Amino acid sequence: MAKKQTKKAEVEVSQAEETVVIEQPVVKTPKVEVKPKPKKDTWEIKDRVYFLKKHKKSLTYSMKSSGIYYFDEEKGYERELKYCENQRTVFVDEMQGDQRLAHIIFRNGGLHVPREKVTLQKLLSLYHPMRDKLFYEHKPQVLASNELDKLEVEADAMIVAKSLDIDKLEAVMRVELGSKVSQMSSKELKRDALLFAKNNPALFLELVEDENVELRNIGVKAVEAGVLRLSQDQRTFFWASNDRKIMTVPFDEHPYSALAVWFKTDEGMEIFKSIEKRLNM
Repeated sequence: MAKKQTKKAEVEVSQAEETVVIEQPVVKTPKVEVKPKPKKDTWEIKDRVYFLKKHKKSLTYSMKSSGIYYFDEEKGYERELKYCENQRTVFVDEMQGDQRLAHIIFRNGGLHVPREKVTLQKLLSLYHPMRDKLFYEHKPQVLASNELDKLEVEADAMIVAKSLDIDKLEAVMRVELGSKVSQMSSKELKRDALLFAKNNPALFLELVEDENVELRNIGVKAVEAGVLRLSQDQRTFFWASNDRKIMTVPFDEHPYSALAVWFKTDEGMEIFKSIEKRLNM
């Protein structure tokens, strides 16, 4: 009996030993502070040229180089600027040591700043409050891009002007020349259309795409041909044959523009078809 109790006790001890849980110490991973990467300086090192605006061109002109301020968006306040040749910055609050003020002088309306004078270049190109007001940086690439865009629009307008039929050209040029187009030959009309497209390409293309231009032209031709009559106060259109009123021009609108819009209504469409037939007779 005593042996059985001893064995039972050994089993219980063995089970107790199996259920013992040893807690492992928790090791905390230290937080690593990630510092923001410094902004990459994208400033291009090169010679730069600056010019005064037309109304300020003179033999010599001294630009203000101290007592000027720049509003820093990131810091949220104005910062004093000063150009000193012995400093690496134009911000007074970043300067160290002696400050030897330098002059900024334009000669014959221009100022060439060599690539070594980065501080002066940044003052003129980025921070000076009179930038693009009193002077500007000469940027050949930007000028070339703008000129290319202008030339492409001009070329597009010239191609369109050359390809348009004579009726469409007449409608477009009537906006520019008025009733004069009625007395012009087709060659004169094409010549003036090409000149208009060359000198004012954006407006020419806009008029070509305006769906009301041709409708307005039909209205003008109808009045000139005696199909329609416009009252002296330019407020009412009538049939010229019987003086029956066809429409009243809304207040403060151009009569032919209003007529063109009215032509697109259900009632106006029938009148428009009738006018076209009479003009082609």
